[in-house]
Amino acid sequence: MNRLENMETFARIVEAGSISAAAERAGIAVSVASRRLKELEGYLGIALFQRTTRKLNLTDAGEAFYRDCLRILDEVEQAETAAADRHQRIRGRLKVALPSSFGLIHVGPAILEFLREHPEVEFDLDFNDREVDLMQEGFDLAIRLADLPDSSLVARKLASIRRVMCASPDYLARHGTPRSLDDLAAHRCLIYSLVRDLEDWQPEGGRRSAKPKPYAYLKSTTGEFLRNAAVAGLGIAMMPTFFVHREIEQGTLVPLLDEFEFAAIDAWAIYPPTRHLPLRVRAFIDFLAERFAGSAYIDDCLNQPR
Repeated sequence: MNRLENMETFARIVEAGSISAAAERAGIAVSVASRRLKELEGYLGIALFQRTTRKLNLTDAGEAFYRDCLRILDEVEQAETAAADRHQRIRGRLKVALPSSFGLIHVGPAILEFLREHPEVEFDLDFNDREVDLMQEGFDLAIRLADLPDSSLVARKLASIRRVMCASPDYLARHGTPRSLDDLAAHRCLIYSLVRDLEDWQPEGGRRSAKPKPYAYLKSTTGEFLRNAAVAGLGIAMMPTFFVHREIEQGTLVPLLDEFEFAAIDAWAIYPPTRHLPLRVRAFIDFLAERFAGSAYIDDCLNQPR
């Protein structure tokens, strides 16, 4: 019996909530995960779970053993990582959660470059806008675009990305160019519907006296659709520059009301706290921080002459 392997499988079952889910995450057969749990319980001489038809519940002994397992498995991983670090080999698997659009457009090329420099690293990528539970789902880190709430996770800021109000030249030719925030009430506005109270459209600092009331002509939960709608001449959009910097550089979208500064959106790398961060995680975060420092290539579109 491989006690360490069985302990790791037990911890995965606890975190996944079922034997089948744990087996799927570990890439093993359900029968193998079930056998390892049975071996562990037989070896310990205790029941780790109370089994019902619907789910597994930890016994008191199982709860205490789970905490001990986490401590032991963490120490084993730290010992392995420290040994690898001493030889300065960046290797191993990285499970990373990324926002779909920003991840594909900007982090994806960075990952390809990182892999060229560190071919012994393997990636398991989840491009999804949902907020994952890093520890519950076994992620090494996540990239998030947000104002981060207080949590037990560790966060490192990668970039601060500006927002820009923009529309196509065709739309402006047909409907006119807004000269003030009040003018937005008479224009067709393309609204990102996951933001409450139109907070994206509020200018920052001392310029908040005029509170815009944009007419929500079209709403969407996806930034790509809003960008495409703006390029097609359907209305005015408020977008992070990472979505539209190429379109602004090419002239298919035109920045509007650029005397106002709108709230930036921050990109973060977040990861669970650990006493010894694996070298592959630390190296990847350092790589992203250097690549996105200042985000100049994204925001340069706002500085070009018009």
